[in-house]
Amino acid sequence: MQAYDKVVDAEAAQTNCFIEEGRQGSAYARGRLFERCRDYLLLVAERELDPGLRGKIGASDLVQQTFLDAERGFPQFRGQTEEELLAWLRRILQNRAGQALRQYRFTAKRDLRSERSLSTWEDVPVAADIESPSGFVAAAEEAARLQAALACLPVHYQDVIQLHNSDRKSFEEISALLDRSPEAVRKLWVRAIEQLRQALDANHDSR
Repeated sequence: MQAYDKVVDAEAAQTNCFIEEGRQGSAYARGRLFERCRDYLLLVAERELDPGLRGKIGASDLVQQTFLDAERGFPQFRGQTEEELLAWLRRILQNRAGQALRQYRFTAKRDLRSERSLSTWEDVPVAADIESPSGFVAAAEEAARLQAALACLPVHYQDVIQLHNSDRKSFEEISALLDRSPEAVRKLWVRAIEQLRQALDANHDSR
């Protein structure tokens, strides 16, 4: 039993040493740590992957993306033990899995967005009078113009407008989805709306 305890203590000390060396810039130390965690993360990835994503991204791909993120962010890791490292890597993997699922859903929705009613969008000019036949035509034309302008925006602008204006999510809710601070999400949305207005103006001027 004492021999076993000594082995455990030695492994814990080595892990702590690798963590400190990894923080100081040792790619070798970080590589050794990540390899120790690979089997555990593969099990987590298999559990976290949405069924709709299977065939599009594998557990090993998700783990590799996790290691890439962890490699860049390792100086910010504040843990000292293998358990803390595993918990940190698990959070990164879960964020990655969530991002992959959101991207898959956004891609699936993109073809349907042209059919979505846009009259509920905040701060976006749409036709209000749709009670008459001419009103329906005007609303349809305005919706088509808006969709054309939206399609010109970068994907991350389209996504934040979709989440805030169509899905009615708060900036705090979106921040958890996009792994950004609420203030960063708000600024992203402001830039997206401004660029959408510019695209609408450009389309109008070209008519």
